[in-house]
Amino acid sequence: MKKSLITSLAAVLLLSATAATAQQKSMGGMQDMPMGKPATGQSVHMARGKVTKVDAGANLVTLAHEPVKSLNWPAMTMGFQVKDKMLLDKLTVGRMVDFEFAQAGKGYAITGVK
Repeated sequence: MKKSLITSLAAVLLLSATAATAQQKSMGGMQDMPMGKPATGQSVHMARGKVTKVDAGANLVTLAHEPVKSLNWPAMTMGFQVKDKMLLDKLTVGRMVDFEFAQAGKGYAITGVK
């Protein structure tokens, strides 16, 4: 049962990230505005959000975040991968956080938390 729940949660998070990417593409003409440069050379974006779910075993966190100006995203709730497991200590349900994230494959991953 626990494995089924984790699989279902992972599918929901993947669909959330896919929907956000589709929404970004459908808005047309958007370009990333770099907020910094991670080691991978990808753009880093910054946002503020409330942690709504944490799946430490899968390194996934769901955030209800404010608009992300650098991506022209409206406020939404979506799942993010977490690059460094040490960041999970700062990502507890109910906490408001300022976070940095970058594209990771087809989704986005949190690279820093304040």
